[in-house]
Amino acid sequence: MVFAAIVIAACTPGASPTAFPVGSVPTTGPLYLGATSLHTCTASVVSSRTQNLLITAAHCLSGNGRGLSFVPGSVDGSEPYGRWTVVAAYADPAWLSTRNPIDDVAILKVAPDQLFGNSLQVQQVTGGNRLITTPATLGEMQIPAYAAGVGGRPFSCLATAHRTGPYTTFDCGGYVGGTSGAPFIQGSNVLGVIGGLHQGGCLPSTSYSSPFGSATVALLNRAGSGAAGDTLPAAGSDGC
Repeated sequence: MVFAAIVIAACTPGASPTAFPVGSVPTTGPLYLGATSLHTCTASVVSSRTQNLLITAAHCLSGNGRGLSFVPGSVDGSEPYGRWTVVAAYADPAWLSTRNPIDDVAILKVAPDQLFGNSLQVQQVTGGNRLITTPATLGEMQIPAYAAGVGGRPFSCLATAHRTGPYTTFDCGGYVGGTSGAPFIQGSNVLGVIGGLHQGGCLPSTSYSSPFGSATVALLNRAGSGAAGDTLPAAGSDGC
């Protein structure tokens, strides 16, 4: 994946960076409540055989996901790569039964956008990030995201991730409500999404992700297999 016109916030020695507005990021966009202008979470295209899958946080969803829409690369409400309608949602069985924050990951399936006819899937238009299991050494990563609301620009920053217990942790200011589901990206790989502990964090300066392991890979494979989608429970309190 190539970030278009991306600007990374400079780091002050001894201090955490702060998110900075960036240009359009083709694989990442806000999740809208149907055809409305209000978006509430962030999602991104994840590479798959079927080329029609997104990844986000499970706590962003309630029900089967149908009616949500995804607008990749949106800047100030624009739709440069179309608007893609969610037709199914998938979550780990442990999230479905207990809403365990360690499993706060969901995969969404989207239908072809009529702007591109029925011949193209979202990944063919935007590209996608390859899902990998969380590595032993985390290193630097960036998280393109959107704040909840109407319109708005994406933002991102670069910081070195660390662990809080099992959770991948990213210290960078500015990650307010609506950034849940934003991808933790290294190169062209995605190894987390904002979520997990406290549904992604109690403060905008620290964001968490559930670890990606074999269950996350199995979830992606199930979503791409043609299996029926799940009905997700409401997330409940974030415990903050």
